[in-house]
Amino acid sequence: MKPALPRWAGPLAVKAAVFITVMCCALAALLGVLVHVSVTNQTVGQARGQALSRLTDATQAYEAGDTLLPGAGVDPEGLPGSLRSLAASGLRGTMVSQHQGRPTMWAAGPVAGHRALAVEVDYSQQARTIAGLDNSILWSSGLAIGVTVLVGVFAVTRVTRRLHATARVARRISTGDLDARVDDPLTKDPSRPQDEVAAVAAALDTMASTLQSKLLSEQRFTADVAHELRTPLTGLHAAAELLPPGRPTELVRDRVAALRTLTEDLLEISRLDTGREKLDVGTEELGALARRVVRASGTDTEVRIVRGARVETDRRRLERVLGNLVANAHKHGREPVVLTVDGAVVTVRDHGEGYPRYLVAHGPQRFRTEGGATGHGLGLTIALGQAEVLGARLTFANAVDGGAVATLILPMTEEQ
Repeated sequence: MKPALPRWAGPLAVKAAVFITVMCCALAALLGVLVHVSVTNQTVGQARGQALSRLTDATQAYEAGDTLLPGAGVDPEGLPGSLRSLAASGLRGTMVSQHQGRPTMWAAGPVAGHRALAVEVDYSQQARTIAGLDNSILWSSGLAIGVTVLVGVFAVTRVTRRLHATARVARRISTGDLDARVDDPLTKDPSRPQDEVAAVAAALDTMASTLQSKLLSEQRFTADVAHELRTPLTGLHAAAELLPPGRPTELVRDRVAALRTLTEDLLEISRLDTGREKLDVGTEELGALARRVVRASGTDTEVRIVRGARVETDRRRLERVLGNLVANAHKHGREPVVLTVDGAVVTVRDHGEGYPRYLVAHGPQRFRTEGGATGHGLGLTIALGQAEVLGARLTFANAVDGGAVATLILPMTEEQ
């Protein structure tokens, strides 16, 4: 199973900072190693050359029987064993080791009797030079990494801020705010080179504008059709009232009434789509209002008042919401249907098959019904739209033990 990453590892700026840091560390380590090896080889080479030169002089003096200079001797104390063995075998060599508490460069060669003639050269200065170089490499690398990371994070943060702004606008558009635009500065000046973020922002703004124009066209079309249907429907309704009593007349009147209801629903939806509905706010006792809605529906709906509440709301719109929820519960669910008032929360539950899966996941969609249900799918759409106008929240779910549950959460009055 792939391990889950921590939440802080998600942002692009963090990933960019980690990537830049890793790359800087790798580059600094590579350059540091190259410089260290180059300088060390040069320094060691110079010390080795000096030691071998002194060894040559010491060998000539030893063979001539002269007194050896200080720092030279046969099998001296402190000579590394491996270098002593090398000289005894007839070869010359050099080695750096600690002697009397300080770094020393040894050079040794063979003399008669399988013995080693060796000279020592103080290597302290060269060792300090290499150590100082290593410290300089570490400090300069750390400083370079820090500066590079800061500059890189600053540059990436500028990009991520623009990406976050684009994401916020996209979320606003997804919630229905089609007036939202990114308005990235780079998209306003075509002469300036545009990066990928500007291209995404421009595409999102274009999409929002296109979507908005199409929705406005559909809204105007719906409103125009509904308005044009009202006049002939009024005449058709009047003509149906003049027909003689009988079963055919009842069918005609029933269909005309259904068509008038559909037309009025379309007009109401078109008004809600414009977003210009105004509230007629007043203080209402929620329990009493719920009982009036149930009485007006003419249905056998149980009303339960768990906790009463007074709310600042538009009575007509709230009655429309609750009436549609009750009517939908009786039309598409099964009894018993229960309307419960608990403070500012109103639930309407039936005991039928429950809401379709698409409705629970995405909310009601006009003109869509499933499972052989009748109707036009506008009742819940209108209820949701009117709830938004009221500033309330309407959600749809299915009860664990069966049945559909619609929950309306109203804003409370200040005194509560």
